Amino acid sequence: MTFADLQLNQRIQSILSTQGFDTPTAIQAEAIPVILGNHDVLASAQTGTGKTAAFALPILHSLELSASRGALKALILAPTRELALQTYESMQQWNAGSDLHMAVIYGGVPYETQIDALGKNPDVIVATPGRLIDLWEQGHISFADLMYFVLDEVDQMLDLGFQEAIALLAKQKPE
Repeated sequence: MTFADLQLNQRIQSILSTQGFDTPTAIQAEAIPVILGNHDVLASAQTGTGKTAAFALPILHSLELSASRGALKALILAPTRELALQTYESMQQWNAGSDLHMAVIYGGVPYETQIDALGKNPDVIVATPGRLIDLWEQGHISFADLMYFVLDEVDQMLDLGFQEAIALLAKQKPE
């Protein structure tokens, strides 16, 4: 099986090929078609097996096909600033050449830069729960058009005490 067999668009396939990836990992081969079919996925896999690509590639593919821009469509929650940045940077690479806008939101830095990024109406936000909720409560984020809600490393988020934050954010996703 190749990424072409998964029917990802040519732009994404080209980027993956340039990065040396032609064959999806097991988690990618299983999750990508399900996500492309607009179904929920609950997946667990070892570190280094390509979980980020398993959810990010079909989301980027689907959003690129969507005609509407300028509203939050995909929210990826990560437990730590480091994982949020890593996920954001990977998604930025796979998003090269697309007109989708992305932002990364996490604590420990001044609000202004992140508020500016939100003012550009990103299609995708990668965030840690605490800072995301702060900015949402301040009115900087709307979940009205949210289509994808990803909990990356949810076990770690629960271990860090983000149960209430996850529940609050999950309630914001339109039906």
